[in-house]
Amino acid sequence: MPSKSSRRWLKEHFSDRYVKQAQQAGYRSRAVFKLIEIQEKDNLFERGMTVIDLGAAPGGWSQLISQWVKPGGRVIALDSLPMDPLDEVEFIQGDFSDEVIYQALLQRLSSVRVDWVVSDMAPNMSGNESIDMPRAMHLAELTLDFSLHVLRHQGGCLIKVFHGEGFDAFLAKIKQHFAKVIIRKPKASRGRSREVYILAKEKSQMAG
Repeated sequence: MPSKSSRRWLKEHFSDRYVKQAQQAGYRSRAVFKLIEIQEKDNLFERGMTVIDLGAAPGGWSQLISQWVKPGGRVIALDSLPMDPLDEVEFIQGDFSDEVIYQALLQRLSSVRVDWVVSDMAPNMSGNESIDMPRAMHLAELTLDFSLHVLRHQGGCLIKVFHGEGFDAFLAKIKQHFAKVIIRKPKASRGRSREVYILAKEKSQMAG
C-alpha cells in the first residue's frame, strides 16, 4: 500500500492543472510549462541553436526545444532513465555524474560549441536534507563545470537548484562566469518546492 506521502503526491499530481494541460496538449510532462514561461520571459532559444538537455526524461523539455531550434538546430538529451525517441533529438542514456557517460557526451559534441545547456536534474530525494542538498548541489556543480567547458562565448545555461546549504556559494560562482544571472521560479513549480532555476546568460570570454 502506498505511504501517506505517496498518496498525497498522487492526489496532487492527478488534480494538478498543469498535468491535465500537458496531457491535453500532447506534452510529455508538466515541466514543459516551466520552460515555456522562461522562454516567453527571456527568449533563450532560436532557430539553428545547439542545446544540451540534462536530466531530460521523459523528454518534455527536449520536445519543446527541438521545435524552437529547427530548422538547423540540434538537441542532445541525456538521462539515466530511458526516454522514448523524439524526432530530431539525439539521446544518450546514462548517469551524468559517471565519467564514462560525461566523456561520451563530449565525444558526441566533438568540437562543436553549444549555445545552451539546460538541466532539470535532481537526485532521488530521501527526505533527509543533509543528504539531499549535497547531492543536488553536486549535480548543479557538474552542470556548471560542463557548461563552462562546452558553451560558446556568450552562451548560457539554465540549471535547477534548491534553496538550502550551498546555494549562495553556487550562485556567487556562476556570477563569476556570466554577465547576466537571474533566478526564476516559474508558476508551474510547486509552491512548497524549494526548487528555482538559475538562468545564466552571456558566458564571459575568460570562462572555460
